[in-house]
Amino acid sequence: MNAHGDARAPLERVMPEGAAARLDAACDTLAALRNEQRRLERLGFETPLARCHEQVRYWSFVAGLLSLPERNAAARAFPGGR
Repeated sequence: MNAHGDARAPLERVMPEGAAARLDAACDTLAALRNEQRRLERLGFETPLARCHEQVRYWSFVAGLLSLPERNAAARAFPGGR
């Protein structure tokens, strides 16, 4: 179960509408995956650990994308097209 009380897999949930909420969801997912990664390391489960590592890489990428400023915000900052 994640911080939002939703036990479904992250890919089964709908991403929130707002940019900040989407970033929060990605960060929550990353935190849960990192906790699971530590647990799997302690237990010595190699195959599930490898799958978890792949998910951590994916969600790190997603969180990185979601943390980029919106293109419209950049256009407002540079109205001359810079």
